[in-house]
Amino acid sequence: MSAPVEKRIGKFVSNLLKKKNPDEFLEQSAKGGLKKTLNAFDLIILGISAIIGAGIFVMIGSAVIGTTERVGAGPALVISIFLVAIACIFPALCYAEFASMIPVSGSAYIYTYATMGEFAAWMMGWVLMLEYAIGTIAVASSWSGYLIKFFEGFPFLPEIVKNPPVWLINDYQTAMSSGESIPHIFGIPICMNLPSMIIIMIISLVLLKGIKESANFAKIMVLVKIIVIALFICVGAFYVKPENWTPFCPMGIKGILMGAFAMFYAYIGFDAISTAAEETKNPQKNLPIGLIGSLVVCSLIYCFVTVVLTGMLPMSQIDLKAPIAHAMSFVGQDWFAGAIAIGALAGLTSVLLVLQFGTTRILLAMARDGLLPSVMKEIHPKFQTPWVITILSTILMLIGSLFINMQVAAELAIFGTFTSFVIVCIGILILRKTEPNRERPFKVPCCPWFPIIGIIFCSGLMIVALREVKTSAMLFPLWVVIGVVIYFLYGYQNNKKDVDIKIIKNEEKSKITKMS
Repeated sequence: MSAPVEKRIGKFVSNLLKKKNPDEFLEQSAKGGLKKTLNAFDLIILGISAIIGAGIFVMIGSAVIGTTERVGAGPALVISIFLVAIACIFPALCYAEFASMIPVSGSAYIYTYATMGEFAAWMMGWVLMLEYAIGTIAVASSWSGYLIKFFEGFPFLPEIVKNPPVWLINDYQTAMSSGESIPHIFGIPICMNLPSMIIIMIISLVLLKGIKESANFAKIMVLVKIIVIALFICVGAFYVKPENWTPFCPMGIKGILMGAFAMFYAYIGFDAISTAAEETKNPQKNLPIGLIGSLVVCSLIYCFVTVVLTGMLPMSQIDLKAPIAHAMSFVGQDWFAGAIAIGALAGLTSVLLVLQFGTTRILLAMARDGLLPSVMKEIHPKFQTPWVITILSTILMLIGSLFINMQVAAELAIFGTFTSFVIVCIGILILRKTEPNRERPFKVPCCPWFPIIGIIFCSGLMIVALREVKTSAMLFPLWVVIGVVIYFLYGYQNNKKDVDIKIIKNEEKSKITKMS
């Protein structure tokens, strides 16, 4: 191999592995213009907003009884939740250490850039987009279903509102497979989940207004859903029959593991707390509290709900679409179904808020680094929010909601979460080795063992799930390949130009200095 070829290959590899010092991110964020308004309580509320929602009101049913592609855990789902909490606590500690050292927007994307280089950072950002943006579409679809259930309780409403046509409340695939007649324009079938598109747009307007306003909105939503969940636990406890817990583990260890995989959907977005680092007061102290506090509180709530739900009715009677509401109707408490619908709408709305917030902050970090067009890093002069990114990401989510099946979207988002957790744990191990003397306001205890345990738990659950969920198991690698292609077509080329320009400028400066 000739020397010029070797030099080009060496330069190519060095560009891929090019890292950013954490101090560069801190300096960059200081010029970013985002307001620091959040405290520890605000962060815990954001965490609860992300975790308490789709898991309880949607996924818990399929986690108990299973789907066509995966088995359920049965009453042993409480063990699955315990496994998920364990699998999450170790990455949460790693997130806390990173966030206390590098309190800027971008979450795992930033942490990967600081430890593994540009290419790995791009892929991390691409996977996080899958986790947050695709997760938003899945949650918005669930929100739409609960809205229709809520309308069904009002007999005076028009029939089209209580029972809208299938093409108006479903994605393209679901509507086309329903067998009902679908309207066509110029031969093209028209299908849309209109309620989900509307709520995505409303949330984007709230986020455009400002992070503090978004946090206040989240507090209201969290209060409503916590009241509803507390009522369900207290009222439902009187209808628990221990015989419904038998058999406790009908599908064995496989059922418990697949139940854990399904319930990971509930924890999608809890790491979005770290994306709020740049807008947090005293992030070195408040971010670890927000991350770990919300995780512990929400895991306990999930355990209580699971025990009550599986004890109220036989496993075969649990409803997939609205498990909590159906359980109350099963024991004759129909009056509570409306309250459950309100709680579900509030819970899912708060999840949407956090997921869309996380999407915009990660894209902002990528735009700042030149991996996305520079126009996307513009901050609104009045609201001090990334308005261009918010609008563009909303448009992409609206388009995606037309085509992506909710169940597949949920599973893809889970795979994205697993991947980000594993990489963050690896990143802590790398940074402990490369920068052992860097100040760490919060440290992962028992390092390297805790990060290694996090890697083993998350990787193990992902490998088990890949054998079961065939559709998303094929689409996830496809998403990764698309990310690689986009990076080399735009991100690598754009950043390479920026590096070359900086080199030329530095050379010109040094020449001027020598001449003077």
